[in-house]
Amino acid sequence: MYFATLLTSPTTPSLDPALVESLRNAWGGGDANWLALDEAAEFALEVMPDNRWDVWSDLQNMGVDLVILPTEGRKKKMLLADMDSTMIQQECIDELADEAGVGERVKDITARAMNGELDFEGALTERVGLLKGLDESVIAKVLAERITLMPGGKALLGTMKANGAYAALVSGGFTAFTAKVAAELGFDENRANTLLTEGGKLNGDVGRPILGREAKVQALKEITDRLGLAHEDVMAVGDGANDLGMLELAGSGVALHAKPSVAAKCEIRINHGDLTALLYIQGYAKTDFA
Repeated sequence: MYFATLLTSPTTPSLDPALVESLRNAWGGGDANWLALDEAAEFALEVMPDNRWDVWSDLQNMGVDLVILPTEGRKKKMLLADMDSTMIQQECIDELADEAGVGERVKDITARAMNGELDFEGALTERVGLLKGLDESVIAKVLAERITLMPGGKALLGTMKANGAYAALVSGGFTAFTAKVAAELGFDENRANTLLTEGGKLNGDVGRPILGREAKVQALKEITDRLGLAHEDVMAVGDGANDLGMLELAGSGVALHAKPSVAAKCEIRINHGDLTALLYIQGYAKTDFA
């Protein structure tokens, strides 16, 4: 058994009941259950439709996301999340680079690294090198003035944790940012890279070992082992090439507003919804949100 979930942007909810009914009838699905008026609906399916991706593509043009997941194990016991462009709306290194006057150069490297065109570790050390000499106090300034949470994050964390889930934030970014974001959203733990400083200024290097793609996979393995959970119990979410390992290993790997090359390799693609989409696809209704 499966559940098909259709959802749209919470800021402009426009999910047409006629569209839901049409698809439900075409696929021989069960009765539609509205998880949020005009925003998210689901119905049961006995088999995975052959034309799933064709329909997905058509719905994308209408501003609607479609996710089909097995009924069994749908509600997850752990959330493993990337930070930059996933739990926050920015890439923290790009924001630091703007302050250092090397914004455009660093943004180009970031985009290519997240699209899988560059080696993550090499791209990170190159970008951090361009920040050499930046006053350490700029980190607090960027956190206060430039970093905003991704919509739906508080509901996602609050609801999953209220239902007994564990939450870990794993980032190829920096501990100075993950510590604040994790505390604000309620993550149980966070892992990231450490910007090295000398005399109150960034020295242009990052602590070793560098937390990249493999470290995110290792985090999933280590935390599930410690908690006595299976990889199937995990919902992972990210947007960049360095997230692919954990997205592929998790029971549900969500590509959220991801780079096209990343989304193409994921079964769950959210391009219109916000982080609350991760609750809808688990079967939570808006009235269940914490």
